[in-house]
Amino acid sequence: MEALLQTILHLLALPHYGLSTIFVVSFVSATLLPLGSEPAVLGLIQINPTQYWPVIFVATLGNTLGGAVDWWTGYGANRMTRHDAPDSAHSRALAWLVKLGPKACLLAWLPLVGDPLCTLAGWLKLPFWPCVAYMLIGKFLRYVVMTAAFFGGLQWLS
Repeated sequence: MEALLQTILHLLALPHYGLSTIFVVSFVSATLLPLGSEPAVLGLIQINPTQYWPVIFVATLGNTLGGAVDWWTGYGANRMTRHDAPDSAHSRALAWLVKLGPKACLLAWLPLVGDPLCTLAGWLKLPFWPCVAYMLIGKFLRYVVMTAAFFGGLQWLS
């Protein structure tokens, strides 16, 4: 088992800590834990610009899978808790989310609200695969726009 794990890590690693690190950091940052993947993504692309698209794809995959874990966390919490009537502000927010449906998960990339949004999508039992698809689109676009803005801004400053 250890040999298999070493082989997988070797296949994922670029120089020494590359894509495997990006995957783990992106995955963890998409959960409710306070961690950002942006510095790791930007740093690896800065070190090795030829790996731009692999870094973007691996970060998107890790971040989307982390969002899926959030969805399942919300789904599980819904099944294990008692449901009291929410106050009016919560009712309006939940009604808005239900009205948008899985499309709300396009906003999963937003700081502070994106991860809880994925959890609420699970809590509300919004369809899993459409939610994941919208998470993937939003997170991919975030990484592309973020890196383009950062590196374009660096070129402009030079």
